[in-house]
Amino acid sequence: MGLMTTMKTLLFSAQGRIARGQFWKGVLLSTLAILAAAFVLNMVLAQFIPNEAGPDGGFSVNGANALPFILVNLVVGVLLTWISICLGIKRFHDRGKPGIWVLIMFVPFIGGIWYLVETGFLKGTAGPNAFGPDPLGGQLPAPGAYVPAI
Repeated sequence: MGLMTTMKTLLFSAQGRIARGQFWKGVLLSTLAILAAAFVLNMVLAQFIPNEAGPDGGFSVNGANALPFILVNLVVGVLLTWISICLGIKRFHDRGKPGIWVLIMFVPFIGGIWYLVETGFLKGTAGPNAFGPDPLGGQLPAPGAYVPAI
């Protein structure tokens, strides 16, 4: 599987499982890449659309001229939200829970903390589960198999 296919599957698909490391890499790299692209697009738009310099050194756009900026930033927000949901669902799958658990992040106060702990810090279920094989490649021994003590 190529790098582009792997990234597309990681960031835009809600199928399967991912480990904590993959989750954090996906969150950090996608956020940085998308925000950098949004910054560049906003700066390019600022070169072509009339705007005024604000007191803080930024720019201010009024009226219909603001529409392209609004659309670019709306697309960025939707893209980041979708990627975050897909990554969260796959982490909940790794924990043996259905993807609907991703909605816990919308519960005021405790929901965001619970989501962060579940997706970012707790280990997934060892071996395959209902959502796919172990992303770390761990296999559980067959029932009744001899497992030597370490």
